[in-house]
Amino acid sequence: MPKPQRVRDPVHDLIAFRDDNEIDQIAWRLINTREFQRLRRIKQLGFSDLVYPGATHSRFAHCIGVYHTARRLIGIVAHKLPAADRRPEQERAVLLGALLHDIGHGPLSHAFEHALGGKRHIDWGAEIVLGDTEVNAVLRDVDDHLPAEIASLLKEEQP
Repeated sequence: MPKPQRVRDPVHDLIAFRDDNEIDQIAWRLINTREFQRLRRIKQLGFSDLVYPGATHSRFAHCIGVYHTARRLIGIVAHKLPAADRRPEQERAVLLGALLHDIGHGPLSHAFEHALGGKRHIDWGAEIVLGDTEVNAVLRDVDDHLPAEIASLLKEEQP
């Protein structure tokens, strides 16, 4: 059996993407898209590192950490719910939405939004999820409705 893919995270230590977990495998495919890899070069805290030299983490690391935290939270809730009350499709959308929640960020964090006339990163993110992108192709490969579900979550149109 192949080893799971792992990411060393400064906050969560080792984050594993298991081979036997369908959502982890979808997440790993999304992480390896061109659009997600771009987040390696996007600073989480904009210009803050000029004052705080240690404030250098990226949107890439942040998004993987948010996915990991959401996965843990869903695991806790799922453990307390009867199996009949679980909704795997919602869990999948929430987890992948957590991973992709900052996919639309431009350089220098929220300062980028103001420079381009106020278009929000969540709107850019929805365009990436719905557009002709590698992210969209991965999501459609799973379920044709998944891009729209995640775009809706990103745009805060669903609770």
